[in-house]
Amino acid sequence: MTTHSFALHIPDAELEPDPLDPEQIVSGTPEVTGKVVWESADGRQIRGIWQITPGVVTDTEADEMFVVVSGSATIEVEGGAAFTVGPGDMAVLRAGDRTTWTVHETLRKAYAINL
Repeated sequence: MTTHSFALHIPDAELEPDPLDPEQIVSGTPEVTGKVVWESADGRQIRGIWQITPGVVTDTEADEMFVVVSGSATIEVEGGAAFTVGPGDMAVLRAGDRTTWTVHETLRKAYAINL
């Protein structure tokens, strides 16, 4: 993690395993990897890269904005909309949203989370 300004080529960034809680997996054998590239001193702002292989998982979201670099998924928000994201798409998730992610192709995103 860096404390100064930087640039990073997201498609080639090396990611670390970030295992899912088995209770989040609805179907398939999705695997998650990620890397936090910056975090504020108080830990309330996080910037990073996240990747998931195909499958269906559930999550409770943080306040997040992300941009998809590669792959695709359909995200269903409980009691709300469903939308499909792919390369170049930006999405915003609200803290507390309960979601179901159907990952069609391995999805890699760059994200900014505020806690």
